[in-house]
Amino acid sequence: MSLHRWRWVAALLFVATVGQLVVAVLFDAALPQFHGKGFAGRLAAYPALMLAVPAVWAWRRRRKRGSQTLPWDGIALIVAPFLVDVTGNTLDLYDRVSWWDDANHFVNWALLCTGIGLLLLRSRIAPPWAVGVTTAGIGAALAIAWELAEYVTFIRFGTELDTAYRDTLGDEALGTLGGMVAGTLVARRAAQPPSWKSSSSASSDAGTRARASS
Repeated sequence: MSLHRWRWVAALLFVATVGQLVVAVLFDAALPQFHGKGFAGRLAAYPALMLAVPAVWAWRRRRKRGSQTLPWDGIALIVAPFLVDVTGNTLDLYDRVSWWDDANHFVNWALLCTGIGLLLLRSRIAPPWAVGVTTAGIGAALAIAWELAEYVTFIRFGTELDTAYRDTLGDEALGTLGGMVAGTLVARRAAQPPSWKSSSSASSDAGTRARASS
């Protein structure tokens, strides 16, 4: 899929996530699956986190006066876990499906860290295994940060405090494992020619041929 199409995928994921967050905040009292889960804070934090990567990337590109296309494939994968999390709450899967929370932590971290890894592929980190290890390490750090944020925002005041310790350890382990899977995939991708470079080279070659023919 081209980066242009990935941009539309990222936009659709963003709109679907924010739309559900607005519904959750407006109908928090009427819909029990949203009650006491810090959705007012999520409405403030999630959009900011989803927009942070493209905003910073675009700012850096403008500052350097570059023309390189934003890594929309990686951005879409970073945005996707936010939609999965909010949709899981909307459908009440966290309470109705016993294994949903565990699967959610593993899969979401695999998606998130794969997206981060695709961004790292545009950095100067080398060799390929170093990109993979960096990706996995970021995944582990984010798993810890997420659990701390959950505790601060709603667990310490909610009904899950009695089981929080065991649940937190399990979630951190699953998130780290998802990051390791992502690191492996990214390391394999790093050993291949970057698609964005190939596209840029192809465009450059086409422009050179056009100038030569004129």
